[in-house]
Amino acid sequence: MNESSARRIDGRALAEQVRAEVAQEVLKLKQHGITPGLTVVIVGDDPASHIYVRNKAIACEKAGMNSQVIRLQADISQETLMEHIQALNDDPAVNGILVQLPLPQHLDSQAVIAAIDPNKDVDGFHVLNAGQLMVGAPLYKPCTPYGIMRMLEHEQVQLWGAEAVVVGASNIVGKPIAMLLLAAGATITICNSKTRDLAAHTRRADILVSAVGRPNMISGDMIKPGAVVIDVGINRLADGRLVGDVNYAEAEKVAAAITPVPGGVGPMTIAMLLVNTLEATQRQHSLHNA
Repeated sequence: MNESSARRIDGRALAEQVRAEVAQEVLKLKQHGITPGLTVVIVGDDPASHIYVRNKAIACEKAGMNSQVIRLQADISQETLMEHIQALNDDPAVNGILVQLPLPQHLDSQAVIAAIDPNKDVDGFHVLNAGQLMVGAPLYKPCTPYGIMRMLEHEQVQLWGAEAVVVGASNIVGKPIAMLLLAAGATITICNSKTRDLAAHTRRADILVSAVGRPNMISGDMIKPGAVVIDVGINRLADGRLVGDVNYAEAEKVAAAITPVPGGVGPMTIAMLLVNTLEATQRQHSLHNA
């Protein structure tokens, strides 16, 4: 293998393309007098969460959507938060609802997500949507896994019959991306913190997805030559640099294609949130596939 042989999968460029497609569809909806509206609820003062929320709002506005951010105090009660969610469920101008995670520890995140109208659950985290995904008929796919699938499709990666290994078993990324890859015909292995000999699994992967949040955990010798590597991890080092779960410098000498961090999966997550909000609006107005 030559040095630096891996093709870099440019998430920023693909996200721009997806956003442009969404903006075109939003223009069509506006001809019907409809403007998609996304409301993001953020609780507390977590700086990273506020950056994510600001980026989501900017992306919405660029696509011609209405964007609303509801900022709530960190000490809000569960009951009051639930009242805010119910008001958004009842508001016809709100097509998509997203509660920014993580929530402060005294709040029950699962109960909050379960309170969102599944038809407005553009994050795809509601238990009904998770169940729909499980049986192969998702209403809304969680945004990061959806973005990964769009990247693999764009790169024309052969999924049917491929060995796919997912490192990380979260409800947000690990489990749903495994379900989507399974539905696309891949053979799936999900690894977690209890997995013995992680490298033995990752070296078998034609497609390797890492979503753990541990910097440079996947070294070059853990990757099968010619594999496609999707790095979901975003980790800030002591010197301020952002890196993924995968050691990029080592991996790019072995892999056929790899997503960088930053500029890989991250931009696609927000792009697919716009796609889900658009689809939610179309469904609510009986214009899906219009």
